Amino acid sequence: MDEAQWTAVDRYITDLLVPADPALAAALQSSDAAGLPAIHVTPNLGKMLHILARVQGARSILEIGTLGGFSTIWLARALMPGGRMITLESDPKHAEIARVNLARAGLNEVVELRLGRALDTLPHIAAEVHSPFDLVFIDADKPSNPEYFAWALKLTRPGSLIVIDNVVRKGAVIDAASDDPTVQGTRRLNEMLANEPRVIATAIQTVGSKGYDGFAMALVTGAE
Repeated sequence: MDEAQWTAVDRYITDLLVPADPALAAALQSSDAAGLPAIHVTPNLGKMLHILARVQGARSILEIGTLGGFSTIWLARALMPGGRMITLESDPKHAEIARVNLARAGLNEVVELRLGRALDTLPHIAAEVHSPFDLVFIDADKPSNPEYFAWALKLTRPGSLIVIDNVVRKGAVIDAASDDPTVQGTRRLNEMLANEPRVIATAIQTVGSKGYDGFAMALVTGAE
């Protein structure tokens, strides 16, 4: 078993279960042409996010980390009628590409993209938004994941779902002595998930075209 086989299986799954979509394909193509890093979610994970949002009956979604808007499109399309989504991106170039991709997908009226460092933007969202988010997807800089999770708790309600990507780090997450800040940030996040009484959580290892990693999910069960 190696990454070539994982990629082939991903392609098999995607070909069967994730039909071709012009807006999603264009989002990937324009992101690649602009030189954005190829760290977007895979199509099958994008569809999983879409399904989770549908199961939630989500009317409000917060995404921390937009990149080129690929996962944003998947999530926004799952919103209930009249729903809204806010996505946060710190890089102006990424935000510019994402805005074009969202407009092409017909989602300008549904998604609000806020440019700026998420830890600076989140307090403003907390002050402005009076209804909690039904789903939060965290896929940004990993050293800040503990802070993002803390904000997600403040901005959700019992019954909300929080999903965090890239929590295995090719297995490096088990190395307590690692000097990699992405590993240490992820370890702190996982410890918070384990010790936070207001959520029930789990994490899943994954392999695929993006290599070996994983994601975590937390169901909010108690209020802040």
